[in-house]
Amino acid sequence: MRVAKGAESTAVGTAGVGSIRTPVVLFFGTSLTAGLGLDPEQAYPSLIEKKAQAEGIPIKVVNAGLSGETTAGALRRIDWVLRTPTDLVVIEAGANDALRGLSPEDARANLEQLIAAVRAKQPRTKIALIQMEAPPNYGVAYTRSFRAIYTEVAAKEKVALLPFLLDGVAGIPRLNQPDGVHPNLTGERIVADNVWKALKPEVVKLDRGPKAG
Repeated sequence: MRVAKGAESTAVGTAGVGSIRTPVVLFFGTSLTAGLGLDPEQAYPSLIEKKAQAEGIPIKVVNAGLSGETTAGALRRIDWVLRTPTDLVVIEAGANDALRGLSPEDARANLEQLIAAVRAKQPRTKIALIQMEAPPNYGVAYTRSFRAIYTEVAAKEKVALLPFLLDGVAGIPRLNQPDGVHPNLTGERIVADNVWKALKPEVVKLDRGPKAG
């Protein structure tokens, strides 16, 4: 698995077998994607890379998770990360906006601009957006508004929407590290299972044609 700026993992793997391409999947996100508190190979993008390999649809994963990043920070960083040709970008952004109580409308605008930036830099790249949720302490109106931006952005931009990243893990102490926010290895495996189930149909459609030359 390859590292991008701010990533918490190391590069492994080969480009593929023979003349068949191995698609590159970039996971672009926060400390939740970086796998804060875990070994690099235990972060959910690395676990997904292993699942894809085991199921005969290998991918080369680039983990571009960066701790503490907001959607505004992601927008500033995306051009640097996209120096690497990519077949699919999986965007996990917004968790830190919600933790800080930042405006859902600003987060929506940043997500839309983030998708536009990917398309401008790499027009053929597929995009998937991961649903994120706000903590309940900001009230029902805020959490509902925040939740809605993902379905609305995905529909408007015509990108795949993946389920809430921490579904079945958030708020369960035995599945999280002592900070109560980041999954432990048991929780991370659940995250990887959930994301892979939703992402696999997108991975199957990626181009694996013969490499040029």
